[in-house]
Amino acid sequence: MSDRFIVVDENDTIIWYKTKEELDEANDFYRVSALRLTNSKWEILIAQRAYNKSHNPWIRWPAVAWTVEEWESYEDNIIKETEEEIWLKDIEIIPWPKFKKDAIGKNRHFTQVFTAIIDKDISEFIIQEDEVAAIKRISAEELRKDITSHPENYLKSMLEYVEMFSPFTQD
Repeated sequence: MSDRFIVVDENDTIIWYKTKEELDEANDFYRVSALRLTNSKWEILIAQRAYNKSHNPWIRWPAVAWTVEEWESYEDNIIKETEEEIWLKDIEIIPWPKFKKDAIGKNRHFTQVFTAIIDKDISEFIIQEDEVAAIKRISAEELRKDITSHPENYLKSMLEYVEMFSPFTQD
């Protein structure tokens, strides 16, 4: 397993590889994969990052998300991270459009989002506690309200992430 992340240009073409310590998140473009996991009731699974994380500790964000490492595709990365973080294996994931975060001086990355529908009881998930403190299911409407009321508890782009999937949420 590599400990170097993929650095890309403004068109998502690989140009270099850097370790976590070398990566300049304010200036380098890098790759991220994320999984939007719902059940057949359209409840979204969200994760709360562990306290010990140096980047966004204790923040709520998608069920699984991580920076793509050297020799991985977006899909390879999300499959690996899903198995590691919530012990979910052999699922059918569907790619959703990739988006670009291009705020100079902020985290500059391309995120390939994937989605899957899993009707697994929350108690059946096994979380990797050094990565994830907790997971929960929540309706899109409840999530929108909570993000609006308590934005400090969420990844800054979480509302945008929820809205991206509005065709898949309940009315």
